[in-house]
Amino acid sequence: MDNSLKTRKIFAWLLFPLTMWYAIGVALRNLLFSIGLKKEHTHAVTTIGVGNLCTGGAGKTPHVDYLLNLLKPDYRVACLSRGYKRGTKGFVLATDTSKVNDLGDEPYMLHKRHTDVYVAVCENRNHGIEKLLALPEPPQIIVLDDVFQHRYVKPDINILLTEYDKPFFSDFVLPYGNLREPRCGYKRANIIIVTKTPPTADPIERYAFVQKINPKPHQQVFFTSIQYQNPRPLNGNGAELPLADLKNVLFVSGIANPQPAIDMLSGIATVQHLAFADHHKFEKEDYALIFSMFKNNQNADTIILTTEKDAVRLTESPHFKQIEQLPIYYLPISVQFVGRDGEDFSNGLAKTIKENVYYLSTLQ
Repeated sequence: MDNSLKTRKIFAWLLFPLTMWYAIGVALRNLLFSIGLKKEHTHAVTTIGVGNLCTGGAGKTPHVDYLLNLLKPDYRVACLSRGYKRGTKGFVLATDTSKVNDLGDEPYMLHKRHTDVYVAVCENRNHGIEKLLALPEPPQIIVLDDVFQHRYVKPDINILLTEYDKPFFSDFVLPYGNLREPRCGYKRANIIIVTKTPPTADPIERYAFVQKINPKPHQQVFFTSIQYQNPRPLNGNGAELPLADLKNVLFVSGIANPQPAIDMLSGIATVQHLAFADHHKFEKEDYALIFSMFKNNQNADTIILTTEKDAVRLTESPHFKQIEQLPIYYLPISVQFVGRDGEDFSNGLAKTIKENVYYLSTLQ
């Protein structure tokens, strides 16, 4: 065992007493909701919650994007998020003039992808829902991003995400592990989606994974994988680059878990990784560092590649001009259900939503 791994294990054990107290505190909070001393609210609109038990990186935004694409042809749809690390407070509805600082990087990215959907942010989700329902043409469905621990709203459909390589059933509560609450919280979900499923996972392996989850009778389990698309130019000029043609990549990331993208790129090209913290706000010196690393690279076919979430933060800074003339691209991603899971998921969701929308219409 190397020294760094030993140090991490020692540090983790030192934090174990804090983990116990944190777990007790979260369990007590959940108990208060369960017995009604803390109030869960429902609303006169179909709500779909998307969240996870871990601290980040499970793929919430791509799955919210999938839901918006799935639902908006048939319904008026809204997406409501907290708006993490935005520069505003209270309820903000995205408009044509919105900036990334108004909404936060993930809601802003979703707004850019879905201009035909209401995208809003609000710390108080109940207040946010009420504001959306007060619009002249209120949404029929609201997708709630990262709401699993926000117990003050009770979604009609509660979707829990967990990573294939980092499942909740093998993790521990913070700070010893990465879970926001004890594992038993998974029982609140109606649907569990196992994200980032590797292509090598056959039906037997997936069945064994489901057995470890131990889903309850009211729960369905589905598997999704990440689909990487061709890199697109960040300045909007030029054509896409075929992924298979990449040779040398300076990969710039400020996301919770860049490793899947690095693994994919490393199978195609030589990769140099410049890592920043999740939701990093790029400063003048960061652009200078990117420029310097690119110029010091000896390969003429090198490109700069970043994630779509990082792209919205990179381009809105006045310092972007330092690198905008370089060959810089972003890597769009989407999710794809494994096997027949996509059809089963869509059919089941459509049936539940149709029944709920009809029921709500009878109350008006």
